[in-house]
Amino acid sequence: MSTVLSAVAWPYANGPRHIGHVAGFGVPSDVFSRYMRMAGHDVLMVSGTDEHGTPILVEAGKQGVSAQQLADRNNRVIVEDLVALGLSYDLFTRTTTRNHYQVVQDMFRAVRDNGYLVEQLTQGAISPSTGRTLPDRYIEGTCPICGTPGARGDQCDACGNQLDPTDLIDPVSKIDGETPEFIETSHWFLDLPALAAELGRWLDTREATGLWRPNVIRFSKNILEDIKPRAMTRDIDWGIPVPGWEDQPNKRLYVWFDAVIGYLSASIEWARRSGDPDAWRRWWNDPEALSYYFMGKDNIVFHSQIWPAEMLAQNGKGDKGGVPGQFGELNLPTEVVSSEFLTMEGKKFSSSKGVVIYVRDVLDRYQPDALRYFISAAGPENQDADFTWSEFVSRTNNELVAGWGNLVNRTAAMIAKNVGEIPAAGELEDIDRALLDQIRAGFDTVGGLIEQHRQRAAIAEVMRLVGEANRYVSETEPFKLKAPEQRERLLTVLHVLAQAVTDLNTMIAPFLPFSANAVEKALGGDRVIAPLPQLVEVEDLDGGHPYPIITGDYTDVPAWEHRPVTVGAPVAKPTPIFTKLDSTVVEQELDRLRAEAEG
Repeated sequence: MSTVLSAVAWPYANGPRHIGHVAGFGVPSDVFSRYMRMAGHDVLMVSGTDEHGTPILVEAGKQGVSAQQLADRNNRVIVEDLVALGLSYDLFTRTTTRNHYQVVQDMFRAVRDNGYLVEQLTQGAISPSTGRTLPDRYIEGTCPICGTPGARGDQCDACGNQLDPTDLIDPVSKIDGETPEFIETSHWFLDLPALAAELGRWLDTREATGLWRPNVIRFSKNILEDIKPRAMTRDIDWGIPVPGWEDQPNKRLYVWFDAVIGYLSASIEWARRSGDPDAWRRWWNDPEALSYYFMGKDNIVFHSQIWPAEMLAQNGKGDKGGVPGQFGELNLPTEVVSSEFLTMEGKKFSSSKGVVIYVRDVLDRYQPDALRYFISAAGPENQDADFTWSEFVSRTNNELVAGWGNLVNRTAAMIAKNVGEIPAAGELEDIDRALLDQIRAGFDTVGGLIEQHRQRAAIAEVMRLVGEANRYVSETEPFKLKAPEQRERLLTVLHVLAQAVTDLNTMIAPFLPFSANAVEKALGGDRVIAPLPQLVEVEDLDGGHPYPIITGDYTDVPAWEHRPVTVGAPVAKPTPIFTKLDSTVVEQELDRLRAEAEG
């Protein structure tokens, strides 16, 4: 079995997260991690809130609070929401911990000492009216390469090319619409050209596996063609201080330099909290370990170029050579698992325009597994997808309630009414064996699809098997087996159904952990088969202020295989596992959206 790192994109703490965010980084990474644990792998799933950078400062200014106060508030909201969604992090932390500061600064020194950080003079943008620095992301204009308007001063999302604010045609400040002034300033640049050859060789090895999604590998290789040094420091007073520039408090490390290092710092924090400070090295230094990075497609460049380049530089693997830093030789990503975008009712998510539904609002009104199911079955896995309330209601009612929920409820109800416990089977007939064989074969099929990050196909296969089990009920008609001479056949059919539901529940547990535990209980089980995360208040390991983390013990999970039912386990009259939604939900939610947009 393998050692597997699930590195999950860090949600930005300038506000609560909407369902488009968790469709990209949250649910897919959790389904994969839960499955891999059940398949016997040693999984470490880490992430946290990303809390530095200009958007935090801008939003804090609007709200009249400090950047730290805003980060604290939103960190807690995000932590609570992700726990409520059941995301099974081994550690979900934040970038304002002292541990993270130390790891980032140590990484910076190692990259610098190997020669891959170069100090250069550049043109910095300032606001003419306030004199404040305008960070690259807050300057927009027309892309000089592809001609698309709305390109940012650090990157054009349309063509993926890196930019400088001075490259933009007709640049303006996103904050106030002013035309920025440019002044000379000094920054540290990551020497990407000196790492490009090694990056290219690494990407060739990834392409050769045939596992990466085509859009990810294609995009990643294209941006190597015009690679240039990229600034890793900023003129800003909110962020991690630059080693060697302690006398310049208005210069900090670029938020994207520090955020991607969070995967490493979170692993180190997890190890320190576990009592074995070096435990993280099993996931980072063992060349046989696997690592999967989950995010939306707008973050591909940072995970297939910037972060690998930083690790190569720390490892001393670029054109300039060097020696590994204190973190040893770090493993580059096994796979960058990037999802496409989720839209809402045909429109791009926009908090300012009221086109948004926050995770908390959905979970306040609906079951978490209903949202998880929609994302798994209809999410933006390899193409953009649209969330509509009508489809959400339809999938909940027609698939979860009428399909899976109906199978569970009528199986438990018939057993409770006729026996009161899981019955032993008599002699199996061909129809019984056919169903059980199909479902057992599903473990290989569904598991293989999840491993390949084809979760939509995986959940579709589970639901196909649910349909087969429901068809079995219709064909065997256990509710008609009432005569004494039919008793053995009745008990056999009920046993087969209990076994089918148990095995299907094992398969569906990574997708629907909350209901998986309820189904296990409904059929007389006494264990938690899908452990849920916990919010824990902790002290900063190095004397900073306290904060909440997400963690949990996910070791006691059933194996990803057929699990015989326990004959004699008591089964009581069940209550519905899933809540059927009224048709009025659609109009109610659309009314809320309209009110938001108008308000």
